[in-house]
Amino acid sequence: MATNENLPPNVIKQLAKELKNLDDSPPEGIKVGVNDDDFSTIFADIEGPAGTPYENGVFRMKLILTHDFPHSPPKGYFLTKIFHPNIATNGEICVNALKKDWSPSLGLRHVLMVVRCLLIEPFPESALNEQAGKMLLDNYDEYARHARLYTSIHAKPKTKLKTGAISESTTALNVGQTHTSLCNVDQKTLVSGVAPLQQQPSPLAPTANIVKGGNNLDQPLTADTAVSGSAAPPSLTMKKEAGLAKLPADKKKIDARKKSLKRL
Repeated sequence: MATNENLPPNVIKQLAKELKNLDDSPPEGIKVGVNDDDFSTIFADIEGPAGTPYENGVFRMKLILTHDFPHSPPKGYFLTKIFHPNIATNGEICVNALKKDWSPSLGLRHVLMVVRCLLIEPFPESALNEQAGKMLLDNYDEYARHARLYTSIHAKPKTKLKTGAISESTTALNVGQTHTSLCNVDQKTLVSGVAPLQQQPSPLAPTANIVKGGNNLDQPLTADTAVSGSAAPPSLTMKKEAGLAKLPADKKKIDARKKSLKRL
C-alpha cells in the first residue's frame, strides 16, 4: 500500500481521480504508472515521437509531487539517459509548464503532454544541457546524430508499467469511494465471473443413496427410481409384494383341479 503522508486528503482524492482517468484514457504515446511505495511519485513511459531523433525509443520519467502540490508544480526527471537541450545530465527537466507557467488548474495530463512535445521542439535558448543546446544551434545534423545514438543505446523498451497499478493504488486509498465487500465470494467466482455449480451425484452412484419419496419419507435409490427420477410410492410397493405372494397359492389350486379332471 502506498504511503501518502506528504499529501493532504483532498489532494489525494483529486489525484486519484486524475490518475484513474489517465489509466483509462492515456495520452498518445504516454503510459502512466504509480509507485507502490509512494503515491506522490508518478512514473510515465514516453514514446519518442516519429520524425525526431528520439523515434523508436521509450523514455521513462517521473514526476515528484511536493507537500504543497498543486500550489507548487511537480518536479520532473528523466530516468532514461537522453541527449536533449532541456534535460540535464542528471535527468532534470526544464520546461515552463513546471516553472513560471505552472498553475494549480493544470493537471498531470497537461504536464506529460508538454514534456512529450519537448522532444519534438526543444528550446536551446534555455538549455540545461549546454552541449546539446549549442550543438542544436550550430549543427543540427550533429545534434541529431548524438540524440539518435543515445536513443539506440539507452531508450530500449522498459519493463512495462503494471496494468491496473493505478486502480490498485487508488483503491487502497481512503478517498471516499464506495467499496463492495468480496470476503464471502469464492475465489473461483472472482476469476470466472460465474458462481460454481453445486456438485451433483453421479448416476452411477451406489444404490445406498437416499431420495425423497412422495410422502417425504427417505427411501433407498433403486434401479427403477434411478431411471424414472423419483421413488415409487410405498402403497404401490406393498401391493406389488402382495401380488407376488399370491402366485404360488393360485398355482397349487390349478394343479389340484387338473388332477381331479384326470380321475374322471
